Amino acid sequence: MDNSFESIMQEAKSVLELFARPIFQINGTKLSVFSIIVSFFIVVASFRVASLIGKGINRALKNKDVDSGVRDSIEKFTKYVVITVGILFSMDNMGISIKSLAAVGAILMVGIGFGLQNITQNFISGIILLFERPVKVGDIIQVGNSSGRVIDIRVRSTLIQTRDDLTIIVPNSKLLAEEVISESYSGHTIRKHIKVGVAYGSDVDKVKALLLKSLEGHKEVLESPPAGCVFEDFGDSSLVFDLRFWCSNIWEMERVCGDIRCDISRLFREENIEIPFPQRDLHIRSSAPNIFTHG
Repeated sequence: MDNSFESIMQEAKSVLELFARPIFQINGTKLSVFSIIVSFFIVVASFRVASLIGKGINRALKNKDVDSGVRDSIEKFTKYVVITVGILFSMDNMGISIKSLAAVGAILMVGIGFGLQNITQNFISGIILLFERPVKVGDIIQVGNSSGRVIDIRVRSTLIQTRDDLTIIVPNSKLLAEEVISESYSGHTIRKHIKVGVAYGSDVDKVKALLLKSLEGHKEVLESPPAGCVFEDFGDSSLVFDLRFWCSNIWEMERVCGDIRCDISRLFREENIEIPFPQRDLHIRSSAPNIFTHG
Protein backbone atom coordinates (compact mmCIF):
# COMPACT_ATOMS: atom_id res chain seq x y z
CA MET A 1 0.00 0.00 0.00
CA ASP A 2 2.83 2.37 0.94
CA ASN A 3 4.68 1.50 -2.26
CA SER A 4 1.56 2.26 -4.30
CA PHE A 5 1.14 5.63 -2.59
CA GLU A 6 4.78 6.50 -3.12
CA SER A 7 4.56 5.60 -6.80
CA ILE A 8 1.51 7.87 -7.21
CA MET A 9 3.33 10.72 -5.50
CA GLN A 10 6.36 10.17 -7.72
CA GLU A 11 4.20 10.29 -10.84
CA ALA A 12 2.48 13.45 -9.64
CA LYS A 13 5.84 15.05 -8.89
CA SER A 14 7.14 14.17 -12.33
CA VAL A 15 4.04 15.65 -13.98
CA LEU A 16 4.45 18.90 -11.98
CA GLU A 17 8.11 19.04 -12.94
CA LEU A 18 7.13 18.56 -16.56
CA PHE A 19 4.61 21.42 -16.37
CA ALA A 20 7.13 23.63 -14.56
CA ARG A 21 9.92 22.92 -17.06
CA PRO A 22 10.63 25.98 -19.25
CA ILE A 23 9.65 25.52 -22.86
CA PHE A 24 10.78 28.92 -24.19
CA GLN A 25 11.95 32.32 -22.97
CA ILE A 26 10.69 35.91 -23.39
CA ASN A 27 12.89 38.84 -22.31
CA GLY A 28 14.75 36.66 -19.83
CA THR A 29 11.57 35.18 -18.36
CA LYS A 30 11.34 31.44 -18.72
CA LEU A 31 7.88 30.25 -19.64
CA SER A 32 6.45 26.87 -18.83
CA VAL A 33 3.13 25.17 -19.41
CA PHE A 34 2.24 25.98 -15.80
CA SER A 35 2.92 29.73 -16.20
CA ILE A 36 0.89 29.83 -19.41
CA ILE A 37 -2.03 28.12 -17.68
CA VAL A 38 -1.77 30.58 -14.77
CA SER A 39 -1.81 33.53 -17.19
CA PHE A 40 -4.84 32.10 -18.96
CA PHE A 41 -6.74 31.69 -15.68
CA ILE A 42 -5.83 35.26 -14.67
CA VAL A 43 -7.51 36.55 -17.82
CA VAL A 44 -10.57 34.32 -17.31
CA ALA A 45 -10.79 35.34 -13.64
CA SER A 46 -10.53 39.03 -14.55
CA PHE A 47 -13.59 38.71 -16.81
CA ARG A 48 -15.52 36.98 -14.03
CA VAL A 49 -14.44 39.44 -11.35
CA ALA A 50 -15.22 42.38 -13.66
CA SER A 51 -18.76 41.07 -14.18
CA LEU A 52 -19.34 40.60 -10.44
CA ILE A 53 -17.94 44.02 -9.51
CA GLY A 54 -19.90 45.73 -12.29
CA LYS A 55 -23.19 44.16 -11.25
CA GLY A 56 -22.48 44.99 -7.59
CA ILE A 57 -21.85 48.66 -8.42
CA ASN A 58 -24.99 48.75 -10.56
CA ARG A 59 -27.12 47.38 -7.70
CA ALA A 60 -25.57 49.81 -5.20
CA LEU A 61 -26.25 52.79 -7.47
CA LYS A 62 -29.78 51.54 -8.18
CA ASN A 63 -30.54 51.59 -4.45
CA LYS A 64 -29.51 55.25 -4.43
CA ASP A 65 -31.92 56.04 -7.34
CA VAL A 66 -29.12 56.85 -9.78
CA ASP A 67 -30.20 57.20 -13.42
CA SER A 68 -30.03 53.91 -15.34
CA GLY A 69 -27.84 55.42 -18.05
CA VAL A 70 -25.28 56.57 -15.47
CA ARG A 71 -25.34 53.14 -13.81
CA ASP A 72 -24.72 51.35 -17.11
CA SER A 73 -21.86 53.69 -18.03
CA ILE A 74 -20.11 53.23 -14.66
CA GLU A 75 -20.66 49.47 -14.78
CA LYS A 76 -19.15 49.11 -18.25
CA PHE A 77 -16.20 51.39 -17.47
CA THR A 78 -15.46 49.41 -14.29
CA LYS A 79 -15.50 46.16 -16.26
CA TYR A 80 -13.08 47.55 -18.84
CA VAL A 81 -10.66 48.70 -16.11
CA VAL A 82 -10.70 45.36 -14.24
CA ILE A 83 -10.29 43.34 -17.45
CA THR A 84 -7.42 45.59 -18.60
CA VAL A 85 -5.64 45.17 -15.24
CA GLY A 86 -6.11 41.38 -15.43
CA ILE A 87 -4.67 41.24 -18.94
CA LEU A 88 -1.67 43.35 -17.88
CA PHE A 89 -1.03 41.00 -14.92
CA SER A 90 -1.28 38.04 -17.25
CA MET A 91 1.22 39.55 -19.66
CA ASP A 92 3.57 40.44 -16.80
CA ASN A 93 3.43 36.83 -15.61
CA MET A 94 4.52 35.76 -19.09
CA GLY A 95 7.40 38.23 -19.13
CA ILE A 96 5.85 40.72 -21.56
CA SER A 97 6.98 44.15 -20.31
CA ILE A 98 5.57 47.59 -21.04
CA LYS A 99 8.42 48.18 -23.49
CA SER A 100 7.39 45.08 -25.38
CA LEU A 101 3.80 46.33 -25.43
CA ALA A 102 5.03 49.64 -26.86
CA ALA A 103 6.75 47.77 -29.67
CA VAL A 104 3.62 45.74 -30.30
CA GLY A 105 1.61 48.97 -30.21
CA ALA A 106 3.81 50.46 -32.93
CA ILE A 107 3.13 47.42 -35.09
CA LEU A 108 -0.60 47.68 -34.39
CA MET A 109 -0.56 51.33 -35.42
CA VAL A 110 0.69 50.26 -38.82
CA GLY A 111 -2.13 47.71 -38.96
CA ILE A 112 -4.63 50.39 -37.98
CA GLY A 113 -3.39 52.54 -40.82
CA PHE A 114 -4.07 49.74 -43.30
CA GLY A 115 -7.38 48.29 -42.22
CA LEU A 116 -8.42 48.75 -38.61
CA GLN A 117 -9.56 52.38 -38.75
CA ASN A 118 -13.24 51.53 -38.34
CA ILE A 119 -12.67 49.20 -35.39
CA THR A 120 -10.50 51.77 -33.59
CA GLN A 121 -12.87 54.61 -34.42
CA ASN A 122 -15.88 52.70 -33.13
CA PHE A 123 -14.02 51.66 -29.97
CA ILE A 124 -13.02 55.25 -29.15
CA SER A 125 -16.54 56.44 -29.99
CA GLY A 126 -17.96 53.85 -27.57
CA ILE A 127 -15.74 55.18 -24.76
CA ILE A 128 -16.86 58.76 -25.56
CA LEU A 129 -20.52 57.69 -25.50
CA LEU A 130 -20.07 56.10 -22.06
CA PHE A 131 -18.40 59.22 -20.63
CA GLU A 132 -20.17 62.08 -22.41
CA ARG A 133 -23.53 60.26 -22.57
CA PRO A 134 -25.20 62.18 -25.43
CA VAL A 135 -27.04 58.89 -25.98
CA LYS A 136 -27.79 56.49 -23.13
CA VAL A 137 -29.63 53.23 -22.60
CA GLY A 138 -33.39 53.80 -22.66
CA ASP A 139 -33.31 56.83 -24.98
CA ILE A 140 -35.60 56.85 -28.00
CA ILE A 141 -33.55 58.09 -30.94
CA GLN A 142 -33.60 58.36 -34.70
CA VAL A 143 -30.45 57.72 -36.74
CA GLY A 144 -30.93 58.17 -40.46
CA ASN A 145 -34.12 56.31 -41.36
CA SER A 146 -33.99 54.10 -38.25
CA SER A 147 -35.85 54.92 -35.05
CA GLY A 148 -36.11 53.02 -31.79
CA ARG A 149 -35.01 52.60 -28.16
CA VAL A 150 -31.36 52.18 -27.17
CA ILE A 151 -31.07 48.84 -25.35
CA ASP A 152 -27.28 48.51 -25.06
CA ILE A 153 -24.11 50.52 -25.74
CA ARG A 154 -21.19 48.20 -26.40
CA VAL A 155 -17.53 48.82 -27.12
CA ARG A 156 -17.94 48.75 -30.90
CA SER A 157 -21.64 49.24 -31.57
CA THR A 158 -24.97 50.32 -30.10
CA LEU A 159 -28.12 48.18 -30.20
CA ILE A 160 -31.41 49.88 -31.06
CA GLN A 161 -34.77 48.12 -30.74
CA THR A 162 -37.40 49.42 -33.18
CA ARG A 163 -41.13 49.63 -32.59
CA ASP A 164 -41.45 46.53 -34.80
CA ASP A 165 -39.24 44.61 -32.30
CA LEU A 166 -36.30 44.54 -34.69
CA THR A 167 -32.77 45.09 -33.41
CA ILE A 168 -30.50 47.43 -35.36
CA ILE A 169 -26.75 47.34 -34.79
CA VAL A 170 -25.38 50.88 -35.27
CA PRO A 171 -21.60 51.54 -35.26
CA ASN A 172 -20.72 53.90 -32.40
CA SER A 173 -18.90 56.28 -34.73
CA LYS A 174 -22.14 56.89 -36.61
CA LEU A 175 -23.79 58.21 -33.43
CA LEU A 176 -21.06 60.84 -33.08
CA ALA A 177 -20.42 61.71 -36.73
CA GLU A 178 -24.02 61.96 -37.97
CA GLU A 179 -27.11 63.85 -36.86
CA VAL A 180 -28.99 61.95 -34.17
CA ILE A 181 -32.53 62.94 -33.15
CA SER A 182 -33.28 62.07 -29.52
CA GLU A 183 -36.99 62.13 -28.74
CA SER A 184 -36.47 61.53 -25.01
CA TYR A 185 -33.28 63.50 -24.26
CA SER A 186 -35.08 66.37 -22.49
CA GLY A 187 -37.83 64.31 -20.89
CA HIS A 188 -40.61 61.81 -21.44
CA THR A 189 -42.99 64.15 -23.30
CA ILE A 190 -42.99 65.33 -26.90
CA ARG A 191 -45.06 67.67 -29.06
CA LYS A 192 -46.60 66.16 -32.16
CA HIS A 193 -48.17 67.70 -35.27
CA ILE A 194 -51.06 66.39 -37.32
CA LYS A 195 -51.66 68.27 -40.56
CA VAL A 196 -55.15 68.23 -42.07
CA GLY A 197 -56.45 69.76 -45.29
CA VAL A 198 -60.13 70.75 -45.72
CA ALA A 199 -62.03 71.97 -48.75
CA TYR A 200 -62.11 75.67 -49.65
CA GLY A 201 -65.25 77.30 -48.30
CA SER A 202 -65.22 75.35 -45.02
CA ASP A 203 -65.91 77.18 -41.76
CA VAL A 204 -62.41 77.82 -40.40
CA ASP A 205 -63.48 78.30 -36.76
CA LYS A 206 -65.58 75.15 -36.88
CA VAL A 207 -62.69 73.13 -38.30
CA LYS A 208 -60.36 74.33 -35.53
CA ALA A 209 -62.93 73.46 -32.88
CA LEU A 210 -63.41 69.95 -34.28
CA LEU A 211 -59.67 69.33 -34.44
CA LEU A 212 -59.26 70.29 -30.78
CA LYS A 213 -62.30 68.18 -29.89
CA SER A 214 -60.62 65.12 -31.48
CA LEU A 215 -58.04 65.20 -28.67
CA GLU A 216 -60.63 64.74 -25.94
CA GLY A 217 -60.65 61.33 -24.28
CA HIS A 218 -57.05 60.43 -25.11
CA LYS A 219 -55.20 59.75 -21.86
CA GLU A 220 -51.80 60.06 -23.55
CA VAL A 221 -52.56 63.67 -24.62
CA LEU A 222 -51.47 66.12 -21.93
CA GLU A 223 -53.68 68.98 -20.79
CA SER A 224 -50.62 71.04 -19.90
CA PRO A 225 -49.00 72.41 -21.98
CA PRO A 226 -52.31 73.02 -23.79
CA ALA A 227 -52.96 71.84 -27.33
CA GLY A 228 -53.32 74.28 -30.18
CA CYS A 229 -54.53 74.48 -33.75
CA VAL A 230 -53.09 76.79 -36.42
CA PHE A 231 -54.51 77.70 -39.82
CA GLU A 232 -51.21 77.10 -41.54
CA ASP A 233 -51.61 77.77 -45.25
CA PHE A 234 -53.74 78.07 -48.36
CA GLY A 235 -52.83 74.88 -50.18
CA ASP A 236 -53.23 73.99 -53.84
CA SER A 237 -56.42 72.01 -53.18
CA SER A 238 -57.24 72.66 -49.52
CA LEU A 239 -56.98 74.86 -46.46
CA VAL A 240 -54.16 73.42 -44.37
CA PHE A 241 -54.46 73.19 -40.56
CA ASP A 242 -51.81 72.06 -38.09
CA LEU A 243 -53.04 70.35 -34.89
CA ARG A 244 -50.36 70.54 -32.19
CA PHE A 245 -50.46 68.66 -28.90
CA TRP A 246 -48.17 67.24 -26.20
CA CYS A 247 -48.01 63.51 -25.64
CA SER A 248 -46.67 61.53 -22.67
CA ASN A 249 -46.19 58.20 -24.44
CA ILE A 250 -43.30 58.64 -26.87
CA TRP A 251 -42.96 54.93 -27.61
CA GLU A 252 -46.63 54.58 -28.67
CA MET A 253 -46.68 57.85 -30.62
CA GLU A 254 -47.66 56.27 -33.95
CA ARG A 255 -50.68 54.54 -32.38
CA VAL A 256 -51.79 57.71 -30.56
CA CYS A 257 -51.61 59.80 -33.75
CA GLY A 258 -53.48 57.09 -35.65
CA ASP A 259 -56.31 57.08 -33.09
CA ILE A 260 -56.58 60.87 -33.27
CA ARG A 261 -56.73 60.81 -37.08
CA CYS A 262 -59.60 58.30 -36.85
CA ASP A 263 -61.50 60.66 -34.55
CA ILE A 264 -60.83 63.60 -36.89
CA SER A 265 -62.22 61.64 -39.83
CA ARG A 266 -65.33 60.68 -37.83
CA LEU A 267 -66.00 64.24 -36.59
CA PHE A 268 -65.53 65.73 -40.07
CA ARG A 269 -67.90 63.16 -41.55
CA GLU A 270 -70.55 63.94 -38.91
CA GLU A 271 -70.25 67.69 -39.51
CA ASN A 272 -70.01 67.41 -43.32
CA ILE A 273 -66.48 68.82 -43.45
CA GLU A 274 -64.83 67.66 -46.65
CA ILE A 275 -61.22 66.48 -46.80
CA PRO A 276 -60.45 67.01 -50.50
CA PHE A 277 -58.08 65.03 -52.65
CA PRO A 278 -55.65 66.79 -55.01
CA GLN A 279 -57.36 67.89 -58.22
CA ARG A 280 -55.80 68.88 -61.51
CA ASP A 281 -57.40 70.34 -64.64
CA LEU A 282 -56.18 68.68 -67.81
CA HIS A 283 -56.37 70.67 -71.04
CA ILE A 284 -55.85 68.78 -74.28
CA ARG A 285 -54.88 70.75 -77.32
CA SER A 286 -55.41 69.30 -80.76
CA SER A 287 -53.94 70.60 -84.00
CA ALA A 288 -54.17 69.49 -87.60
CA PRO A 289 -51.19 67.54 -88.88
CA ASN A 290 -48.89 69.24 -91.33
CA ILE A 291 -49.40 67.92 -94.82
CA PHE A 292 -46.57 68.33 -97.25
CA THR A 293 -47.36 68.08 -100.91
CA HIS A 294 -44.60 67.09 -103.22
CA GLY A 295 -45.01 68.24 -106.78
